Amino acid sequence: MWRLARSAAANLRRSPRRFSTAIPGPCIVHKRGADILHDPWFNKDTAFPITERDRLGLRGLLPPRVISFEHQHDRFMESYRSLERNTKGHPDGFVSLAKWRILNRLHDRNETLYYRVLIDNIEDFAPIIYTPTVGLVCQNYSGLFRRPRGMYFSAKDKGEMMSMIYNWPAQKVDMIVLTDGSRILGLGDLGVQGIGIPIGKLDVYVAAAGINPQRILPIMLDVGTNNEKLLQDPLYLGLRQPRLEGEEYLSIVDEFMEAVHERWPKAIVQFEDFQMKWAFETLQRYRKKFCMFNDDIQGTAGVALAGLLGTVRAQGLPLTDFVNQKIVVVGAGSAGLGVLNMAKQAVSRMVGGEAHPHFFLLDKDGLITRARKDIDPSAAPFAKTPGEIEGLGLKEGASLIEVVKKVKPDVLLGLSGVGGIFNEEVLKAMQESDSAKPAIFAMSNPTMNAECTAVDAFKHAGEKIVFASGSPFKNVDLGNGKVGHVNQANNMYLFPGIGLGALVSGARVISDGMLQAAAECLASYITEEEIQRGILYPSVKSIRDITAQIGTAVCRAAVAEELAEGRCEVGPKELMHMSKEETVEYVKSSMWYPIYSPLVHEK
Repeated sequence: MWRLARSAAANLRRSPRRFSTAIPGPCIVHKRGADILHDPWFNKDTAFPITERDRLGLRGLLPPRVISFEHQHDRFMESYRSLERNTKGHPDGFVSLAKWRILNRLHDRNETLYYRVLIDNIEDFAPIIYTPTVGLVCQNYSGLFRRPRGMYFSAKDKGEMMSMIYNWPAQKVDMIVLTDGSRILGLGDLGVQGIGIPIGKLDVYVAAAGINPQRILPIMLDVGTNNEKLLQDPLYLGLRQPRLEGEEYLSIVDEFMEAVHERWPKAIVQFEDFQMKWAFETLQRYRKKFCMFNDDIQGTAGVALAGLLGTVRAQGLPLTDFVNQKIVVVGAGSAGLGVLNMAKQAVSRMVGGEAHPHFFLLDKDGLITRARKDIDPSAAPFAKTPGEIEGLGLKEGASLIEVVKKVKPDVLLGLSGVGGIFNEEVLKAMQESDSAKPAIFAMSNPTMNAECTAVDAFKHAGEKIVFASGSPFKNVDLGNGKVGHVNQANNMYLFPGIGLGALVSGARVISDGMLQAAAECLASYITEEEIQRGILYPSVKSIRDITAQIGTAVCRAAVAEELAEGRCEVGPKELMHMSKEETVEYVKSSMWYPIYSPLVHEK
């Protein structure tokens, strides 16, 4: 394990108002020779200094020249650029997987260099380790599998999880990302192959939030799969059985959550890509008992809310005008409902009481109203009454084009998972919006599931729109020197800061107030000049600073709500008396950065 010569807690003891970035001290290893070279935690490849080679039994096992960390970084990037040049003209999927493989090989060999490469080149590599390539990796995971990462708990392990959790070698775990593989992005049930999502998310946690990579844990909860293609695939690595349902399913998740928090009571668990019924059920079941959140419901909602608030600013209106925004949401899954719930909370806060926002929710059967039979309980609060839509000439099950034409929304927001559902007719109808600068959010992932492309949005809906997508698209050349800005409404702007803020504050739970603080902080990060150019989200290049600011907002919200218990020797009283600037400094000082530590052998 890394040992830090100084820590935030030590700094606080010396001065309660000054923090400095931790400097890595010597790291004790219990290995020598080739065993060190085969351990990615300790391996430095050709960067081992001569004195270290002597004391660790490495002399002769490496080429004689010592290469600096910076030179190693540059050499890898040259290999990566060479790969880009040599794969030009090949299909996008082939190129993306080739890039993923070269990064994965580095991850397998040298963890410290891997994370340095990610942090220094996050704009290049975020689409490879995360959206959209991670979806392709999950689809092909059984064939790509080379070595295990994380842990796998299955339905066959019932009754054994409390002992199994101790098989993980790390004594401390701060952040866990958990999936059951039931709804991977917009790709559906991928079973055990969904482990690629927690792995990718946690790499983002390290790169963006500075979570120590020795304290992260990706976990797959394999309760079977209903994907017949996978069940028939001889390479499939998961359980060959239908998914558990009902109490059988919940008993497995219950046992897992109890086991995790028995060993690591302060670990934060992020639920990821659970099908809707279990996403909402598990969130309500655990959120008041454990420090956990669901990124699809709450993270997506926060990023969307930040974009919606930015849209109001882009329209030249005060933020309080958000209560008057007409928003059409296409997709009544966990993400769509999460956005509406958080948006409704924001409206309620603005009006200081019960709100009746102008939200219209559609699913595959059209507009959802109270007239619908067997309406999902989670969608019921957003179902329109006959009185609310009669004047618009709408009725139960009205189509998307009907709703857009009659409502003339300020915002059209897609979380449907249906690629191209915002077709030419729908986009042209948005030109009749009551807003001078309507917004189109095509937020479904991966790219093939996006409701529309950026090019089509600007072509058919007009140049005045504000556009955001879940997957990355290039800015659109509108001619005459004008640019249609593409905003990537990506969860990576928010979930790392939520996790970091909860961690450094020692929050008992993650509250709605903490999530609202995160969304509002992201919304306020953009300058007025950028907003007027149609930019709603900051550059991914500044993701560490964004995350530090959001982490600070979350930490301070936890303190204000008396949910913070402190971390290490930074207790709730110290947190309470910190100014905002001091909290930012404390949060930044808690972020890990990859530097080679001197290795000292101990038997």
